[in-house]
Amino acid sequence: MINRSPNPICLLRTLHAAKCVAAALLVSTTLTGCNDHAAQTTTRATLVRTTIVQPRDRQASLTLTGEVQARFRADLSFRVSGRVIARTVDVGARVNKGDVLARLDPAEQAADVDAATAAVASAEAQLRVAKATFERQKALIASGFTTRTVYDQAQEGLRTAEGVLEAAKAQLGTSRDALGYTVLRAEADGVITARNLEVGQVVPAAQPVFSLAQDGTRDAVFEVYESVFLGQTDSRRVTLALVSDPSVAAAGEVREISPVIDAKSSTIRVKVSIENPPAAMTLGSAVAGTVKAKPQKEITLPWSALTAEGRKPAVWTIDPKTQTASLKPVTVGAYEASQVLIKAGLEPGERVVIDGGKLLSVGQSVTEEGGQS
Repeated sequence: MINRSPNPICLLRTLHAAKCVAAALLVSTTLTGCNDHAAQTTTRATLVRTTIVQPRDRQASLTLTGEVQARFRADLSFRVSGRVIARTVDVGARVNKGDVLARLDPAEQAADVDAATAAVASAEAQLRVAKATFERQKALIASGFTTRTVYDQAQEGLRTAEGVLEAAKAQLGTSRDALGYTVLRAEADGVITARNLEVGQVVPAAQPVFSLAQDGTRDAVFEVYESVFLGQTDSRRVTLALVSDPSVAAAGEVREISPVIDAKSSTIRVKVSIENPPAAMTLGSAVAGTVKAKPQKEITLPWSALTAEGRKPAVWTIDPKTQTASLKPVTVGAYEASQVLIKAGLEPGERVVIDGGKLLSVGQSVTEEGGQS
């Protein structure tokens, strides 16, 4: 075996290559360290807008639409049956007490009057004969020329004739009344609000053919949903105003609440008496009635503050010490057009996120708008 000394040039080349490899490893290690530092950089805090919870005195109001009606209304009808030969008024007509509204054909009732008149004349003639007979028997019994039996029969005949005459006169009065009932008259001053007959129609007795809203005290009538009565109103006072002209207003007070719920509409009828109604607040006018609820302290937040935790409503709150977000469930008392009323779940002084909450997570750092992280 022949031993040879290493070539100096080869040794230099080997050392140079080793230095290059070491340098490459050093650069690689340095770059890897820089990447780890970048990965450990703290995430920027989310910018949000907040508000401080502060209960405020709030007096809610409720406005419903109703109709002006007469307090006293009557359904008018004929007392006898017959065929309508004339109608003098229509819906909306103003009438005075005693005005003629419609007429029936009086031929049948006039015939009854004639028959009753003849019956009275016949009864009067029978009474005259009975009186003459009784007077003759009275004179004869005083002279002793007749018997007691004949006298008693004459007296009984007189009393019977008197009774027949009274009955005939009563029948005549009834017939005349029936003839008068063929003319339907207004029983009070007011306005016709409904009509249910036409000329030529045969109407039975007691069938309503007109509705009369009497002048005088007026009510505003509202159909109110049952849920409205769950709240506490401030009083029974109601502010009324015309829907067509809100400047025409009046004060009112609840005077009657129906004890039953309407089966079709599921509403309760409420009547409000109108105090000194303006002339423009006529019968049938649409009115808006406003009633105020009792003042109470409530927490109000804009819609943007509301989120959810599962299926329950919640809001994001901010810890003032750590400036981190946490999700807090709340109980909503009511929803309104631009805000929600928080019934429970928040305490005065808490800070709630009202804008920017969509990007938050539990424990996330936040920056308040206009503040610092």
